[in-house]
Amino acid sequence: MDKEKLIQEAYLVSHKIEENGNFPNNPNLPLMIYKGAFRLHPDDDENVIKKVFAQNGYTNAWIDGIFDYHHYHSNTHEVMGIFSGKADVQFGGEHGVCIELDKGDVVVIPAGVAHKKLKASEDFVVVGAYLNGIEYNIKNGLAEELIQANEDISKVKNPDSDPVYGIKGHLFNCWYNQNCQNV
Repeated sequence: MDKEKLIQEAYLVSHKIEENGNFPNNPNLPLMIYKGAFRLHPDDDENVIKKVFAQNGYTNAWIDGIFDYHHYHSNTHEVMGIFSGKADVQFGGEHGVCIELDKGDVVVIPAGVAHKKLKASEDFVVVGAYLNGIEYNIKNGLAEELIQANEDISKVKNPDSDPVYGIKGHLFNCWYNQNCQNV
């Protein structure tokens, strides 16, 4: 894997997503979408994305699609890299923002932010991973989850590394300096 050929400067889209019903979301840390972060070649496989994430501290990786129901993780941040295809994904719950994700895009999902696949191409494949390999939980937006989920979210530490760009990534401007381009 040649990182210089795989990783390119992405167009950053970010959204602060407030609480939405029983979905806590994360009013402090924005959802970040890196449009076109990976320049994937036909001979690449999903492991090239897993390797980049792992080099930057995001492990416990999986390869699959995105669940077609609203859910979130209250105990960890998540990163997803789109290996192939495209999908419309809703973030934030039933009244959240819908983003079209394409091959090469990366999404950094703060703890608590709900996500759901609305529709996808047949070849849609995602590589996902979690900060420091945390064993993630799955919350479904039930009223009885909300108090504990908010407590869990408040304890999740911010990363030391951007999942794609390492110590010089967009994540630091957005999450530490509160200086995002597209909030």
